Amino acid sequence: MKFDDLLLEAGGFGRFQILTLLLLSLPRVILPMHFLLHNFIAAVPSHHCAILDQDRPVNITKEELLLLYIPKEPDGSFSSCQMFSKTPDHLLVNSTSQILLNSSSTQSCLHGWVYDQSRFTIAAQWDLVCEKKGLNQASLTFFFIGVTAGAVAFGYLSDKFGRRLMLLVSFIFSLILGMVSAASVSYLMFAVSRSLLGMALCGLSIIIVALSVEWVDMKHRTLAGVLSSLWWSIGNVLLSLVAYLIRDWRWLLLAVTSPCALGILSIWWVPESIRWLLVKGKVKSAHKYLLQCARTNQRPDFPSRISIETLTKIAEAENTKTSYSYVDLFRTPVLRKTSLCAAVVWFGVAFSYYGISLNITGFGLDIYMTHFVYGAIEIPAKIGIYFVMNAVGRRHAQAWTLLVTGLSIGANIIIPKSVGSLRSVIAIIGKGLSEAAFTTVILYTAELYPTVLRQNGIGYTAFVARVAASLAPLTTLLDEVWNLLPQLIYCSVAFVSGLAAFLLPETLNMRLPETINDVEQKPGCHGKRIHPEKELGEDISEDIPLKVLEKHATDQRAKV
Repeated sequence: MKFDDLLLEAGGFGRFQILTLLLLSLPRVILPMHFLLHNFIAAVPSHHCAILDQDRPVNITKEELLLLYIPKEPDGSFSSCQMFSKTPDHLLVNSTSQILLNSSSTQSCLHGWVYDQSRFTIAAQWDLVCEKKGLNQASLTFFFIGVTAGAVAFGYLSDKFGRRLMLLVSFIFSLILGMVSAASVSYLMFAVSRSLLGMALCGLSIIIVALSVEWVDMKHRTLAGVLSSLWWSIGNVLLSLVAYLIRDWRWLLLAVTSPCALGILSIWWVPESIRWLLVKGKVKSAHKYLLQCARTNQRPDFPSRISIETLTKIAEAENTKTSYSYVDLFRTPVLRKTSLCAAVVWFGVAFSYYGISLNITGFGLDIYMTHFVYGAIEIPAKIGIYFVMNAVGRRHAQAWTLLVTGLSIGANIIIPKSVGSLRSVIAIIGKGLSEAAFTTVILYTAELYPTVLRQNGIGYTAFVARVAASLAPLTTLLDEVWNLLPQLIYCSVAFVSGLAAFLLPETLNMRLPETINDVEQKPGCHGKRIHPEKELGEDISEDIPLKVLEKHATDQRAKV
């Protein structure tokens, strides 16, 4: 008997699984509020060079003062980073109060900047503008560096100590470090604490993926993955609303961190992964959770048919005493190819998603409305990809969502900015497809790796994704080399990763692999219900479902 058969006997996808998914919805809501928080806490408000009080002429309006000291850009706006280097004596004022300027005599701001007071961000807090604008973008990179380290750490630790315990650890440290970040007194303190916060939050990210699929039967894995992913989009939409109401970055950071306190309380009801318990030989705990699952799903006859002895046989058959590490992802041929291709796909998915998500200016809407629309479009995209994945499979869904995302980014390269409405529509379509690609890859990855390596596999791919997310904001700085270069890079990466997705094996309607041997026994078809005679060999028991026996009999008749 396999794990999927156990879940079917206990209800497969009943009240227990629905309650578990609801409990795991809280971390899914919290994650986008931090991962995309940069759009608001690091937004650069309109600003210009500060003018000392002793330099201010008397009886002059603010507009006239700016005309005297601040040059204008070609588009007519006041310069953010330059001021006139000479005294106002060299300026000529005509009868209409227009100033004739000598634009060659300018210099960098000498006395700091004056910012728009409608919102208070870290850019205004520590003057991360003009020559220091790279530090402003780097603040997100530091965060994702922490997330990258967290992917490696929590991937290993949750496979070693369990999903539930490490989920609790992640919630506790996320709450503490979020509060420390909000209380930062320097940019260095903020960068370090945000990096550590990213590391803690990554635990939420990768653990809930494993728990979401490991308690659900094969038939409902896609549905569970999409439902779980929908909470990310809800959190994304909520972020725009919370950021609109709270304009101070410190209070905004506290607001999006505070739900971690509820997460700590919710751990009491979150079940440990039944698959992890069995592969680790924790049979009594696994039996307890299975009985709880069966009772909740109204399967009263389950205890009489599934005993601790039955579970012990299953656990022993899975060679639970072997210790696995990230190196095992590359030891065998099929896993090696899968891991390399998955890394390329994850890099492209994360790089294009954050490249689009962090570009919320230039479409004629304010940043709050753009972020809201970007978040809202993810919901129909996730619902649509559910039907696509079930119709054409994971591999084609993954590949084509990435390819069309790249096409959308490429289209906005050639469409002139004067056609703002068309650019907005294409950007929204690209955003929806990039989220569909993200939804697919999260579920796909959990199905590609065996249970003994699943958390390591998710941690490894999450590591690659966070490297991509770290580079995405820095890529925007390349617009100083060529203004279209960032978009061209985003487009190219999405296309390459989409092509790499065609090299991955299909997992639609296939049994989740439990061991490395399940993956290696038939390249390109791992996890599928194959070799029934092997499944029905020495370990056959009276607990095997009737449909498995019928299938075996049919196969034997076909051979004759």
